[in-house]
Amino acid sequence: MRIEEASAEYLDVWSRLCAELWPENPIEYHRAELMQFLSKEGAIAYLACDQAGDVVGFAEATLRHDYVNGCETSPVLFLEGIYVLPEHRRQGVARSLCDAVAAWGRAAGCHEFGSDALLDNVTSHAFHAALGFEETERVVYFRKPL
Repeated sequence: MRIEEASAEYLDVWSRLCAELWPENPIEYHRAELMQFLSKEGAIAYLACDQAGDVVGFAEATLRHDYVNGCETSPVLFLEGIYVLPEHRRQGVARSLCDAVAAWGRAAGCHEFGSDALLDNVTSHAFHAALGFEETERVVYFRKPL
């Protein structure tokens, strides 16, 4: 398994993986978002490639200077998204991606690594716990149209 920093040359495959993780938006939407992400200061993405060189997963992270739930320092390294193709899970791919993100965050001066997951996503909760994240709080957001 090879972990490398994401670049524009991987936009097509990276966009497809994003569409698998966040299927409510089409690939074209993800591609446009990733183009912006690549030019964003304080953002990083890593791709996991298998022996054949095929991309099998990604992790995206940013430096957040605003309040991050459960964290006490700033900036906070924040895992914006992580995805590994189902057939490559449980092989250490996500851990390797998070290790690369964590190294980048430490180099940027971060002392905390934040993330989130939907309340009912127990698979993500277990994944985070396995990587050493601790749950800090649960929040339900509300909105009211004006």
